[in-house]
Amino acid sequence: MPELPEVEVVRRGLADHVVGRRITAVRVLDVRSLRRHVAGPEDFALRLTGRTVADARRRGKYLWLPLDGVDHGDDALLAHLGMSGQMLISEPDAPLQKHLKVTLDLEDGAQLRFVDQRIFGGLAISDGGADLPAEVAHIARDPLDPAFDPDEFAARLKRRETGVKRALLDQGLISGVGNIYADEALWRVPLHYARNTRTLRRTEVDTLLHHVTEVMSEALAQGGTSFDALYVNVNGASGYFDRSLNAYGREGEPCGRCGTAMRRSPFMNRSSYWCPRCQPRPRNGRF
Repeated sequence: MPELPEVEVVRRGLADHVVGRRITAVRVLDVRSLRRHVAGPEDFALRLTGRTVADARRRGKYLWLPLDGVDHGDDALLAHLGMSGQMLISEPDAPLQKHLKVTLDLEDGAQLRFVDQRIFGGLAISDGGADLPAEVAHIARDPLDPAFDPDEFAARLKRRETGVKRALLDQGLISGVGNIYADEALWRVPLHYARNTRTLRRTEVDTLLHHVTEVMSEALAQGGTSFDALYVNVNGASGYFDRSLNAYGREGEPCGRCGTAMRRSPFMNRSSYWCPRCQPRPRNGRF
């Protein structure tokens, strides 16, 4: 699933290629991608046609495009990429992608396409959602957000009794951090993923937050992490941060810090990658 750096790469691409352009036509090829828009595909197309994209914004892993308009100027096109969603800028006569779900024609002849192989993502119109869609108001700010409050994060983290990686993946506590970047940040600290948050010292929390921010900033600078063709930017290009990973996906390979073979453990229907020497399992680690 795309994490914060990948979604931010897409947001920046939309800001460059879509903002300021009017939507002239909408075509829905698969209504499953509009399941969050309960009014249906006809309403979706009607309410988008003729509107101008005013901005491209993000909260965690959600994207939204505020829309200009005389009657409903405070609405937004809300998008979640799910595991395989793509927002691509194409020429209208370009070959149709196999998993193309929705197309938006833009006034200068370009076309914004929503492609989603696994159909876990989707589009919807958020009524009055230009500033912050109600659908994402429960999502916490991410550490790259200028309004993110480290003190509030540390206080809320300490009030919990859970594994530190579970806390990092809680989008109500801190958004945008997924499995890849959680493992990378924990390796850098270093901390074991099952360390109880109540036992963390403030200096450890600050160090963890520093590395979360650092690793996601580095990934963003490299266009995100692409392991397959499911994540690409709006121009169809892959990211290259997978070449810089120290923990994720490196089971059996030597730790880049101490040389010990990296391990993989089952975690929340996923996997955690960690160094048994640098990140020893805590006593009674049960998270």
